[in-house]
Amino acid sequence: MKKQHSVKVIAVTGGKGGVGKTNVSVNLSIALGEMGRRTVLMDADLGLANVDVMLGLRPKKNISDVLSGECRLTDVMLDVTDNVKIVPACSGTQEMTSLSAHEHAELVYAFNEVAEDIDVLVIDTAAGISESVVSFVRAAQEVLVVVCDEPTSITDAYALIKLLNRDYRMTRFRVLANMVDTDVEGRNMFNKLSTVTDRFLDVTLQYVGSIPYDEHVRKSVRRQIPVLKAFSKCKAAISYRQLAKKVDDWPVQDAPRGHLEFFVERLVQGV
Repeated sequence: MKKQHSVKVIAVTGGKGGVGKTNVSVNLSIALGEMGRRTVLMDADLGLANVDVMLGLRPKKNISDVLSGECRLTDVMLDVTDNVKIVPACSGTQEMTSLSAHEHAELVYAFNEVAEDIDVLVIDTAAGISESVVSFVRAAQEVLVVVCDEPTSITDAYALIKLLNRDYRMTRFRVLANMVDTDVEGRNMFNKLSTVTDRFLDVTLQYVGSIPYDEHVRKSVRRQIPVLKAFSKCKAAISYRQLAKKVDDWPVQDAPRGHLEFFVERLVQGV
């Protein structure tokens, strides 16, 4: 049987809002694109879209149009840079924040039509631990938990990991420290989190590094241009490229895990 193209799926999450996960999602996607990886970034904050705003884009169609059957997924995808496209969400639509299990499944399955054309799918989840967040995190192969130096960030990241471990038996998470003054600070944040998870949960955390606090990030957000493009040689941009290299080395899952997953049909076929 001919081996089909495999897709790496990464959910970027964090528990609370304000940890900078959308910045991480956007710039990680662009850094992967710079490496030649065909990358799609999905805005999974379905009722409060912000990826398109951060990129200065004005989509005419979004995920809600795909779910309603008005168009296909490829019709809503927008080019960001070479090798990078986004799937925009919608804003101010209550219905999109409480999709049924069937609607979530439809959305996940919709990505099958673009599987041959992408290498990496990055999912920028909403804040919190809603059913929607959990559904998208479980459907991914890799979970990248973003934390920052605030007590509530560590607490909320722990709450998310606890929920996923206790209720869904998820055991492996990767952790990124964002907006740190030094990598030592980032490592200390990780240690705070892992100390608690080691004591109370059956999980494995891996520290994947840190993104430094950089005023250029704030400036780029105001300009609605990703920091990798607006200030390509700043500290944060360099760190995002280092993160992308690590992500690129992560192995691609090659077997189904028994629940709803992106591109699971390709795994079931034993490719």
